[in-house]
Amino acid sequence: MSLTPLENGAVCMVVAGKVFKLSEPLALEEIASRLENYHFEEDYEEGDYKFTLLTEVVGLLPKKNTLSGVYSHDYVIHVFHRGKVAPLPRTVEALFSFTQVEDITFLTVVEKKRVANFIANKLSGILFEKVGGIVEARIPPETLREFHQKNPEDTKITFFDNVDIPNVNKLSLYGPDLINTSLFEDYTKHGDLWYVVARSREMGYVVGVTRDASVTIFNLADKNKYVEYVNKEIYPIILTSTK
Repeated sequence: MSLTPLENGAVCMVVAGKVFKLSEPLALEEIASRLENYHFEEDYEEGDYKFTLLTEVVGLLPKKNTLSGVYSHDYVIHVFHRGKVAPLPRTVEALFSFTQVEDITFLTVVEKKRVANFIANKLSGILFEKVGGIVEARIPPETLREFHQKNPEDTKITFFDNVDIPNVNKLSLYGPDLINTSLFEDYTKHGDLWYVVARSREMGYVVGVTRDASVTIFNLADKNKYVEYVNKEIYPIILTSTK
């Protein structure tokens, strides 16, 4: 969760995460068995500094078709202190949720993209003893367009990539009335929709969605409600693109 400044000087809560899927079938009961009591310690030594870094999975909570928990991981940063650069241990704790939907097992990691990718690979290592057992749940441009078309008047931002205009890498549109402009249709002819920011009619959240299934909610502070939203509105979008 982070804070984002608004134009009037106030701040709003932002919760970011990313959706993945299992590339190999694995029952939720087996996932729980492999993750339960996972605990790994690593000694870190640098000069006079010595730390024990922990990686563990805690708080596993099975529910119908869902398994949630927290991935906790220690790492070291370097800080400047009294004329010296010193190592300092930090801990990241990320909520994750596995959900079985039809024949796909989704994984949502509630963290920013870079950290979510890291955790997805680590969970893949625990579950499958290799990287690649958990992969990105990608959303095709046409499916992302359908997400936009469900809330056309509430779409605020769109980004396009793979642009066929020479020396133009990306195109973007901002504003409350962009759906009423001919530019939107024109841009779709020259590039692929990469990112959409729209308001969910049903839940009222302002949501940004990318083709690599990174999902950001700009007016939410509750991570569990974030997971509920992803289950309700994002998983069905991804499912339609796999059929």
